Amino acid sequence: MIKLLVGLGNPGPAYQDTRHNAGFWWLESVAHELKASLQAERAYFGRCARTTFEGQALWLLEPATFMNRSGQAVAALARFYKIPPEAILVAHDELDIEPGELKLKQGGGHAGHNGLRDIQAQLGSPDYWRLRIGIGHPGVKSEVTDWVLNKPAPAQREAIEQALTRSLQALPTLLGGRMEQATALIHTRKPPRPKPAQPPTSPPAPASGGGESL
Repeated sequence: MIKLLVGLGNPGPAYQDTRHNAGFWWLESVAHELKASLQAERAYFGRCARTTFEGQALWLLEPATFMNRSGQAVAALARFYKIPPEAILVAHDELDIEPGELKLKQGGGHAGHNGLRDIQAQLGSPDYWRLRIGIGHPGVKSEVTDWVLNKPAPAQREAIEQALTRSLQALPTLLGGRMEQATALIHTRKPPRPKPAQPPTSPPAPASGGGESL
């Protein structure tokens, strides 16, 4: 079972609506769904909430460190409560997935994501679960920093919010550790491309008869 849910982002109002904070958006949606209240906890370097699921303790965590020190908060809580990496799920923004799509996976590299890089270093393992929240890619590597630290366009934000809302339907399955079923519920597909509009049909030409056309 999952015992620790983590949402990644940067603290402070200047960052709250930026793409890099998509993990915060998800965790706050989960906290609302579970009626859990996130409170500042200095010992764990972030905002935390404790609740239960199927009789087991469940922790929610938003690191209050900046993104590149996320592992400090995750490791502090995980070590104190002896939560192994396999029982941790980290929600984070993902450049390689389009807005409106989510992907669930366990392990793997950090792909240059500074939050994941620090979590892996602090836990000493890459084997935690990741909920990858699509934010899209600017198309040019040199623009990635500005992209993640800026707000998404309204249509992109709406697509992301809709995906986060859909993910809550899989929450009991996810928390129960039924990961194959959770993956099937969480993974979203791109909507089918709309068919091209057909040109309007021209009315039949009037029969020639020498009279006036109406």
